[in-house]
Amino acid sequence: MSVRLAGRAAQSASPAGDAGVLLGIDFGGTKMAVGVADGEGRLLARERVPTYAERGAPQALDRALELAAKLVGEVGAPVAAAGIASPGVVRSDGIDLAPNVPGWDGLRLADAVRDRLAVPAVAVDNDLNAAALAELRLGALRDADPGLVVGLGTGVAAAVTVRGSVLAGHHGAAGEIGYAVAGGPWPGTMLELGFSGRALDRLAESLGVPGGARGLAAAAERPGPSRDALTARADELARHLVTCCLLLDPQRVVLVGGVAGNALIRGLLGERMAAVLPYPPEVVLSRFADDAALLGAVILAREAVPTPR
Repeated sequence: MSVRLAGRAAQSASPAGDAGVLLGIDFGGTKMAVGVADGEGRLLARERVPTYAERGAPQALDRALELAAKLVGEVGAPVAAAGIASPGVVRSDGIDLAPNVPGWDGLRLADAVRDRLAVPAVAVDNDLNAAALAELRLGALRDADPGLVVGLGTGVAAAVTVRGSVLAGHHGAAGEIGYAVAGGPWPGTMLELGFSGRALDRLAESLGVPGGARGLAAAAERPGPSRDALTARADELARHLVTCCLLLDPQRVVLVGGVAGNALIRGLLGERMAAVLPYPPEVVLSRFADDAALLGAVILAREAVPTPR
């Protein structure tokens, strides 16, 4: 599926500032989004395509760069800087903790974008950190500190914002709660294997419910095995979110990602957190739908543009 942006902001915005346009790329385990924005960060064009994770990393990267070249060509301006949002912990020579696309750990994203598209400045960050940056600059965390962004999509992760910045952590792995220990006996399993888009797809299949995670959530609206199974998974996730909130004491929690879009799941998580936390934070759904990480990538690009001397 591809989506083009055609709105008043896109039509009225200047194609490029003095330095050129900004390129944003959001790589996900299920979908990839590419956007071209003017110098102020206003999207001029955007398309989304499937990742086809089972086909491996090289084809995904190649198709994303082809799409980026096409959109840049249509806008007709040079690229001043690019921002990339990627799963995992991004290093200059590879990527850690990104198991959902085979071969993703061997990619050098900044080098690939710089070489293929002749972009002078490239910034790369974790996709949920990019989403948190968008919430800080444009969204639900502009007036909240500290903040917690929880991504519920193909995988599970979190991002912490403090005093207007996204906390990276010592290894750049802050918020990788998908690796949290769940169940038992010790060491149990990973949280992401129990509650994520793919985990809920598998749960739906085991229950004979068509439609994957979406179908499971719909079936869980009624009492029965689907609701019991989904509630048990939500309980496990809620325990970890409670611990995150006790550690951070966030003013606001922002939920992003396709799974977070389900009202029943949001309700289950919010109810459980409110029932046990001494200072329950406000829990909201991101208003950016699927675009938070892409908008964050554009912000990364904007902040990477060299300052004129």
